[in-house]
Amino acid sequence: MSVRHYLMSTALGCTLGCALVLMPVCATAQTAPSPATTQAGATRDSLAPSGRWSLPERQQAKTPPMGWNSWNAFRTEVDEAKVMGAAQKLVDSGLSKLGYVYVNIDDGWWLKRRTSDGRMQIRTQIFPSAAVPGKDPSFRAYVDKVHAMGLKAGIYTDVGRNACSQAYDLHSPNLPEGTTAEREVGLYGHEQQDIDLYFKDWGFDYIKVDACGINVYGPGTAVVRDNDYTAFPPLIDQATISRTNIPAVRAMYEKVDAALKSANPDGDYILSLCNWGSADVRTWGKDVGHMWRTSGDITPNWTRMLHNFDSASTRALYAGPGGWNDPDMLFIGHGDFDANHLTEAKSHFALWAIINAPLMIGYDLREAPQSLLNIWGNADIVRVNQDPAGHQGVIAYASDDVQIIVKTLSNGKKAVALFNRGLAKADVTLTAGHLKFSDTAPVQLKNLWDKSAPHFTGDTTFSLAPRETLIFEASGQRRLTDGEFLSEIPGRINVADDGVIAPEPDPVVHRMTNQWGKTLNSGERPTYTGWGGAQADATPYDQTLQIAGQTFDTGIGILANSRLEVRNSTGGKRFEATVGIDDSTRNLKDTVTFLVYGDGKLLAQTTASFGQPAQSLSADLSGVKIVELIAKSATTSDLPLVVTWGDAALLK
Repeated sequence: MSVRHYLMSTALGCTLGCALVLMPVCATAQTAPSPATTQAGATRDSLAPSGRWSLPERQQAKTPPMGWNSWNAFRTEVDEAKVMGAAQKLVDSGLSKLGYVYVNIDDGWWLKRRTSDGRMQIRTQIFPSAAVPGKDPSFRAYVDKVHAMGLKAGIYTDVGRNACSQAYDLHSPNLPEGTTAEREVGLYGHEQQDIDLYFKDWGFDYIKVDACGINVYGPGTAVVRDNDYTAFPPLIDQATISRTNIPAVRAMYEKVDAALKSANPDGDYILSLCNWGSADVRTWGKDVGHMWRTSGDITPNWTRMLHNFDSASTRALYAGPGGWNDPDMLFIGHGDFDANHLTEAKSHFALWAIINAPLMIGYDLREAPQSLLNIWGNADIVRVNQDPAGHQGVIAYASDDVQIIVKTLSNGKKAVALFNRGLAKADVTLTAGHLKFSDTAPVQLKNLWDKSAPHFTGDTTFSLAPRETLIFEASGQRRLTDGEFLSEIPGRINVADDGVIAPEPDPVVHRMTNQWGKTLNSGERPTYTGWGGAQADATPYDQTLQIAGQTFDTGIGILANSRLEVRNSTGGKRFEATVGIDDSTRNLKDTVTFLVYGDGKLLAQTTASFGQPAQSLSADLSGVKIVELIAKSATTSDLPLVVTWGDAALLK
């Protein structure tokens, strides 16, 4: 669930965007990056080499979580029969054997918070197995049934006092009941108590934590006034990043993460962050949760799907094993993706698979036709999503009409999606270069939809129907025969600091006709930050990598004052790159020092200024486990300084 416009409820008089402009923000936003914090609590320079992989080493979510969630199918009209019916279908259909194991209850399960001791109460009318004679209601019997089926159980809450449905589903029969305090069902002020209850007592395995409670319950708002809620000065302004208190939002989610670690010392849990790409979660979600939403809610509309896809598709360097970009749940089976629109449904699935999105089905599986089960159950495409290397697909060709996305697989092959975004037929030419294969050797393809096996040398052209996505597994002779380009292995790269000082909305994310406000306001504006973040095979501002007129079709584009950590887990013996200040930069004054560290030891460095020819940079990696790439500027200008690590590679 996410922020929806007030238009959805008769109790609210304007769109969310309108309300947000009027809401006071709790504290001045902090947009400059904070120094990194060590486990001991001391701060350090985020550009200082650490000599280690600084992300959490998580037991769970080594591949994107898969399963079923109740929201897109039932909203708050959820009940035990519907959930258990979905669980049984996952087992009977064979979907659970493919990895669809999480069965997640979303909003609507709660009755109230008991004020005498703060204990959450379950709505036993819709979850009858939770009624325990003479004892407090408990989900333990329900969770045990799910576990007995070989599945895992998920639950939903909010990081604030109140949940999203309490603002946007005011006519639901399943809203929390009672006094103002009894209706405060979110985690705020009860983080450890609730997490202990959900995980220790009830045995859940997964929790989705929304953020409406810190977003839409501001003082003086209609929803607070009309429903007698306790006001919460908003920490998030989705329309304006400068009015969002990034450190405060992060701290609230970190408190939840700490509670989960305490309740689950074995690390066997999933934390799904749902603050819709706000608060610059792109940069810190990987440190806190196993998955983080990159956009507002998806709806069953093609253009909304484009919006959600775009919010995650350029962020390959920010995700990997243990933490994933989440463009929201699958809407296959509804609207533009129903059984009468299988082309669109298959595209939706293939795109989510190749960018390593969590695969959460949102449909009443009890009634699912075989045509939809065949999409979710395509084992070859699921394997693309679940490949253990964890490399998100990287965009090899980008336009508003068609895209080509390429993902490196653990078996040395590639997966490639050819995506027609529009309403007209499109001819798409796939080249060996897109795949980083030799253009003089044969390339063998396997169509993961119809299992056909075309092959080509150099390039080949496919005709795509409107909104069609073809997805292939490709094998061929690698262009780099003695190593791997860094842009091929984003799952082994951690962007420790991307150099972004002031987060900016991303203008290349598709702007759809708003699904809630329609055309009642001035239009959908860019809102989700990420513009200026590190990219594979493109600059941070979506330009071709180029240094003094020399272009690079592979490399890492990033801002100066940045640090990347790279796992050298395949035993690379040398690091090679061609570096310099990118021609696209607006900062023409500063110089940049490029530094290569291995396990904390300086191995190589060079300095560049704008217009200077690209320089070769090489380092001996013998015995090195963690390579760190640092670009530091002299900082004489406040304009962002774009740098390129061209042809960056680990060589054997």
